[in-house]
Amino acid sequence: MPSPKKSKSPARARTRARSKSASRSRSRSSGRKTKATAAKVTEVKEVVRTSSRIPTRRSTSKSPSRVRVKESSEKSVVTQSAGGAAAAASTVTETVVTRRTYVSSGSSEGQQKASVTPVRSSSRIASLIEKEREESSRIREQMKSEVMANIKTPEKSDSEERKPKEKAVHYEFMGPIGAFLLIFLLPLTVYYVNMACRKGNCSVLVIPKLPRNIVAAFLDVEVTLIFLAWIAFQALLAVLPIGRVVEGQPLKSGGRLKYRCNGFIAFVITLLTLGAAVYFKCPVTLVVDKFFKYMTAAVLFSFTLSICLYVSSFLVNKKKLASTGTTGNHIYDFFIGRELNPRIGPLDLKFFFELRPGLIGWVVLDWIMVVKAYQETGVWPPNLILATFFQTLYVADALWFEDAILTTMDIIHDGFGFMLAFGDLAWVPFLYSLQPRFLLESGFTLPWYCLAPIALLNFVGFAIFRMSNSQKNLFRKDPKNPALAGIETLPTQSGKKLLVGGWWGLCRKPNYLGDLIMALSWSLCTGFHHIIPYFYPLYFLVLLVHRERRDNEQCQQKHGAAWDRYCERVKYRIFPYIY
Repeated sequence: MPSPKKSKSPARARTRARSKSASRSRSRSSGRKTKATAAKVTEVKEVVRTSSRIPTRRSTSKSPSRVRVKESSEKSVVTQSAGGAAAAASTVTETVVTRRTYVSSGSSEGQQKASVTPVRSSSRIASLIEKEREESSRIREQMKSEVMANIKTPEKSDSEERKPKEKAVHYEFMGPIGAFLLIFLLPLTVYYVNMACRKGNCSVLVIPKLPRNIVAAFLDVEVTLIFLAWIAFQALLAVLPIGRVVEGQPLKSGGRLKYRCNGFIAFVITLLTLGAAVYFKCPVTLVVDKFFKYMTAAVLFSFTLSICLYVSSFLVNKKKLASTGTTGNHIYDFFIGRELNPRIGPLDLKFFFELRPGLIGWVVLDWIMVVKAYQETGVWPPNLILATFFQTLYVADALWFEDAILTTMDIIHDGFGFMLAFGDLAWVPFLYSLQPRFLLESGFTLPWYCLAPIALLNFVGFAIFRMSNSQKNLFRKDPKNPALAGIETLPTQSGKKLLVGGWWGLCRKPNYLGDLIMALSWSLCTGFHHIIPYFYPLYFLVLLVHRERRDNEQCQQKHGAAWDRYCERVKYRIFPYIY
């Protein structure tokens, strides 16, 4: 039989009820304290996370256990939770170090959760932390910049080196539109000026009349063949193995080109040949009679040459192209010129056409006009002879110092295109000879006492032109030459020096100043009754001002701050105290 259940005594039941009630009370109290403690622990963790993001100076120690601890920044909050005699004591410590913030939590038994008490925030501590942040940020940026400066740029691969560098397109002469207009305006100007200043009429206000048969008036096969023979004759003289060989300026592609400098010898041979032709009564004056036909031959040849140069430039190495003539615009590149130094065997085409056929042809035209005037009048016109002598001296000087052109903008910077080809073959000989042609057809003369000061003015301009150019050329060849000992110079970043003394301390382009003075003296021989004979000095003024601006821009890019200092020292560009 199962034994009966034991009955519970009333006293014992009351004792158990009281015990359970007290236990529930303690349990509820403990629960409330545990929730509060957990909330404060979360708050302390947020403070720890915030302080861990504070950047500080980098420690020299490599191990976290050896990191120095700032005692002034240490914070410890210790709280004991109620849990009887065996309750665990927990400690929450926030430690701020130079690079990291560690939160250590320890317990004697490792079983109870830690509780914390509220932590009061101090404004002084907050300001110190803010200052520490700013200082750490500044040091970090400084260290970053130092590290980046010492980082070596990785070497480019072969494929990257083959990629062409992108460059900003820089146009001159008003860009492609200006180049297109100049291709047609330059020939029209040559025709208009010469047709407006003819025998019996020399005025810009009178529109010249065109002949009825334009082809017969401006084209002649015989003249064209004579013109081609003239080019071939000068090319033959240029390649003769006489005269010195000079090296040009260093090329961007490396190396230097060699040039045969025998221009003055070719000039003398040409004048002797002309004298022999006059002596043997050859009809040399037909050149003046067929002036416009020779002009047309020169214009057509310059267009043909420019087209050939442009087409051939696509068949050469890209390193041989001029930086100014590779814009990608066909009209502009045709005008400026793509190839820097086109050559046919030993003949450098740009160097040849720059000085030989055009300049020497200009002087030949002048002296043929003198011969024509003598044949018509039986006397030697003083004005015409003086103007011709001035221009002959100018060309002879250029050919005597032929190697000096190798340092000019035309040779080292510009490509050989329509601009130089037309200028050398048509513009120079048929417009620069305008004063002698006016004196031939007008018969204008001046007394000797008017010609004397004009001659003096020309020689002053020539002296400035020659001495300033000689000083520049000597300095480029040998900066330590004793003749330049007393001339002040200005160093540049590239290691070269700039002249700020002598003629080049007077203005930035003293050679341009002398050039313009000579140009004025040539036109003064024609008097003051007509403006067209003054076309050359007026045009030359515009040309040289533009060239000076171009040269100034290139020197600014090349020398930087040194060029700025040079411009502060030498304030005037061409005319001292004026411009």
